[in-house]
Amino acid sequence: MKDPKLFLVSAPSGAGKSSLIDAVLTSAKQSDLALELSISYTTRSPRKGESNGNQYFFISEEDFINKKNANFFLEHAEVHGNWYGTSVDFVESKLSSGINLILEIDVQGFRQINKLDIKYESIFILPPSIYSLEERIKSRGDEDLEAINLRLKNAKDELAYANEYKHIIINDLFDDAERELFQIIAQEKQLNREKTEEVQQFLAQLLSY
Repeated sequence: MKDPKLFLVSAPSGAGKSSLIDAVLTSAKQSDLALELSISYTTRSPRKGESNGNQYFFISEEDFINKKNANFFLEHAEVHGNWYGTSVDFVESKLSSGINLILEIDVQGFRQINKLDIKYESIFILPPSIYSLEERIKSRGDEDLEAINLRLKNAKDELAYANEYKHIIINDLFDDAERELFQIIAQEKQLNREKTEEVQQFLAQLLSY
């Protein structure tokens, strides 16, 4: 195994990013690959089944702003009316301990890190279609119509940034997408799909809706 790396994984809401990451974490455990998911700070309220220090560190907006002003975060962004941020110390401690780290991040956060002197691999997950994207967002059932429409708008806007990432994965067949994501993270082979004709044509189709 090569030196531990930071992997920035982005996708529009509803593209299945979290499910893919969960599957890759399971595969990594079975393969004895030191891999963890970075735990971010957020001002949003915990959802059912979430607890502090597991899915997120849940803090007040006042606390978040104070940390932001103190340069506590590697990146931070306001998404859907809530703040999210990644601790510099958290990332550095994991990498120095020999642990590969996945940072599930939105486009705003990715572009902030892209300006820093830090090594990483970037991966963008595409949905199989705009229709499936809309259906997944609507089926969550934990938000009102206004919040759903905001997520749909943001999701479509984020697709325009896919080509800024080194790797692009189409989450059409889940097992294939999970295998490709694992291969990138395990550094088994160098995959760079953003320049392939197949991916570019598919992305153009998504952006045309």
